[in-house]
Formats: sequence, C-alpha cells, structure tokens
Amino acid sequence: MTPLTSLWLPILLSAVFVFIVSSLIHMATPWHKGEYPKLPKEDAFRDAVGPLAIPPGDYMVPRASSMAEMGAPEFVDKLTKGPVAIITVLPNGKMSMTGSLVGWFVYALVVSVFAGYVASRALPAGAHYLAVFRFAGATAFAGYALALWQMRIWYNRALGTTVKATIDGLLYALVTAGTFGWLWPH
Repeated sequence: MTPLTSLWLPILLSAVFVFIVSSLIHMATPWHKGEYPKLPKEDAFRDAVGPLAIPPGDYMVPRASSMAEMGAPEFVDKLTKGPVAIITVLPNGKMSMTGSLVGWFVYALVVSVFAGYVASRALPAGAHYLAVFRFAGATAFAGYALALWQMRIWYNRALGTTVKATIDGLLYALVTAGTFGWLWPH
C-alpha cells in the first residue's frame, strides 16, 4: 500500500496532461466536428420555440405523466406523429467555455484521485511501471468512458459520438496511467 498523499504530483500532472490532450483533440483536430449537426430549418425552429421561453434544463417531448398515460391512445398518437425528442436547453446569451473548462479540469482531477486511490491500495511504493499503469489506467478508463454508454442505451445518443468519446476516454486513461507509472514513488 502506498500513501495517497505521496501521489499528489501524478494526480495533479495527469489531470493537467489530460486537459491538454483533450484541448488538442477538440481544438486542433476535426475528430468531433460533425457530432452535433445543424437542425434542419433552424430559424423556423427557433421562431416556433423561442416565444415559449423554455428555462434551461433537460426535457423530453412528448412526456407522459405516468406509466398509465404511456399506454393511452392520445399519448401513443403523440409518439407516432412526432417529433420525439430529448433536448437540453442552455441559457440565452453569449456562450462561455470558462465554466465548462474549469469543470472539466476538476473532473480530470477527481478521476486522477480515484485512479491514484485504487493503485495506492493495490501497490506498494516501488511497484513496477506496468503494474501501476494497469491499475491507474483501468480506473481512469472507467472514470472517463464507461458511463458514456448509459447515454447511448437510455437516450439513444449517436453511436459514433459515443464511440469517439470512448476512444477519447481511452486516450485520457493512457495519459493518466503513463503519468502514474512515471511518477510512482520508489
């Protein structure tokens, strides 16, 4: 067992490295470019929905109020006629990435803490690089990628988007694992 406090440097640096890699993936490559295509007749949609002043949040359309209503002919008709959608409404105004980037870095830090925790419980100081890589990497992969598939399963998120994000998670896990293996206490 290795004290978690002795892993502050690989925890911090792996989060920084993941932040840098994710920034490069999203800003310097076209990898995620086509994941959210423009809505057909976007202006007509905005004109129709805008006056409703929907507050920011996640919504389902149509949405049954109960299990019984889900089987009612009126609700089934709404599903049949469509549209059927799950939407996220963001606040109006200029979009800022600051909050998202801060949140992403904190998330990377949390994943690194868990990766360090699991590896520190399993391995002593001086453990072999590949043993550290295995424990930290598997834990980081779980933190970065596995839950993405819930969105595919339950909300029909695009398969391509989910696969790409899973590959990103694998890259982040490899960076985390490599950082822990490199900086593991002797």
